Formats: sequence, structure tokens, C-alpha cells
Amino acid sequence: MNPLEKAPIGKTELRVTHLGLGGGPLGGLYRDLPDADAAATVQRAIELGLNFFDTAPLYGHGKSELRLGRALAGHARASFVVATKAGRVLVPEDPARVESPWFEHPDAFRPVFDFSHDGVMRSLEDSRKRLALERINVVHIHDPDDHYGQAIAEAFPALETLRRQRVIDAIGAGMNQAEMLARLARECDFDCFLLAGRYTLIDHTGLKELLPLCLARRISIIIGGPYNSGILATGAQPGAKFNYADAPSLLLEKVRRIEVVGARHGVPLKAAALQFPLAHPAVVAVIPGARSAAEVDENFRLMSHPIPRAFWGELRAARLLPEDAPVPGDAP
Repeated sequence: MNPLEKAPIGKTELRVTHLGLGGGPLGGLYRDLPDADAAATVQRAIELGLNFFDTAPLYGHGKSELRLGRALAGHARASFVVATKAGRVLVPEDPARVESPWFEHPDAFRPVFDFSHDGVMRSLEDSRKRLALERINVVHIHDPDDHYGQAIAEAFPALETLRRQRVIDAIGAGMNQAEMLARLARECDFDCFLLAGRYTLIDHTGLKELLPLCLARRISIIIGGPYNSGILATGAQPGAKFNYADAPSLLLEKVRRIEVVGARHGVPLKAAALQFPLAHPAVVAVIPGARSAAEVDENFRLMSHPIPRAFWGELRAARLLPEDAPVPGDAP
């Protein structure tokens, strides 16, 4: 599979590479990294030809956006697509500290849920400052699980106004669940969704309702968390994580079986995890996080790794994949 092949975001003119870069690690997810490593990670993605970068104010309380913006500085604006999120406003721990550039000090902030019209506008303005960008291409409503009403009544209309004014190009929503995204798809004119962990090699939750609905409505799916919090990167080893917790025994056994099939066909587990979601026609990009240039290289190589049809056929035969889940190489 070609990591550099591009696909459109919904009905917009944006086109993104199949492989993008998730910005959670740039914000210090799980453990922090030096600024130089963050810069090298983004630089390597650019050198390889990736053009899609995802971030959020929540990632490191602004640190991910700051680091991404600094790394992209000097590169032609038309050469990259940036997605960020709204729904968490960063407020200073010390309200008296408002002198410029207060927004450049992530450790001085705490995130507060805010899906109001004003909250979205404020969040986006702060993101533009941290990213040092006049225009942000994609803005996702970020995890509105317990705030559905306000997300529909205030956050979406705010973003719709910005899209109409061409301040942003596309409106999305990013969640770790498929059910609410399906509700959002029916109620509002979204361009894309960031679906984290719910359409992967081992979790096919999004397949039943969300993905067919998005395909019909031309809402593009971006896959976050393709390694399901780690188990599809580490394999079925003790302590392997799934959905941010220790993987249950039944899931460990399922991954072991996939690894056995992969060993027979020379397919690394991570390569299968990156390539599987892109076979669905609603999916336009996969955005694994990376915290080093070496990890970007690895993801690029794994997405390019040849996978024989027999591998996917054996997974289907063993009922490790649903019969109706498209796999790479299926006829369109």
C-alpha cells in the first residue's frame, strides 16, 4: 500500500496522504520528549512526503500544537494539511497571568470542557497562535461524549460559520466511539470524522453502522489509534494495552492467532494493523502517533510492506475478520 497516495477529505478540495502523523506523542503522551526530537519527528514526516498532521489543544496542554507549528514553519503552506480540535479550552492556572505570550507555556494551563460557541472560537484562536497559522484546515469537535446537545447546538454552528467564511476548510468530530459519530452524521453536515480505535484489525465496531453511513454521505473517516493503545504494536505479550487498559485474555488470544497467521505469510502485525483500515472506501488516512524520526520511518515502511492476499484470506477463514470487512486487494 502506498503511504503517499492521496484521498480527498469529504467534499472539500483537501487531499491527504494515506499515512499521516498523529500529534499525541508530540505533546508528551505517556512520557515527554525533548523539543529536538519532536522537531525531528515532524521533519522526517515531511521529508518522506507525508502531508497530514493531526494535533489538539489537549495534547500536552498546547505543547503538541506549539511543537508542530514550530516544525512546520518555513515549509510552503500548501504542502501540508493540519487538523486540530475544539471542545477543551486551556485556561491559565493563574488567571492574573495574561501577558503575551502566556499561551506558549503549556505547564501553566489546565483544560476545561467548553463546547459553547464562544469556547470554540476562543479555542481555535488560541490554536492558531500556538500553531502560528492563519488558517487551520480541519477542526474536529473533540470527544463530545457527555456534551452532545451543546456540540450540536453551539459547537457545530460555530464551525459551520467559520467554514462558510473560509476560515477553516473542513469540520470533523473526533471520538473513541462510533455510535455518537453516527448520530452526528445524521444531524449535521460534517466533512470527516476521526475515529480512534473503533475500526482496526481487532475492533470492527465502526463497520456495522458508521462506515456505510459515512460512505453514503461522503464523510471521510480518518483512523486514529490503529494499534489500539498498543496491543497491535507490541503483540500479545503480558501487560499489552487495549483501549488504554490491560488487554483481556480473549483479546490476547485473538492477537496471538493473528500473529501466527502473520508469521506464516511474513506479515508483521503492525503492517497489517496500518493497512487493514484503509481497505474500506470510507477511510482516507491512518494517523499513528510517533515520537521519533525512527518511528515515522517504521510506520512508512510497514504501510509499504507487501501483504499477500492469502494472509487476509486466512484471517477471514479463521473468522478473525468479519466476512464483510474489505481487505487490501479487494475489488472496489
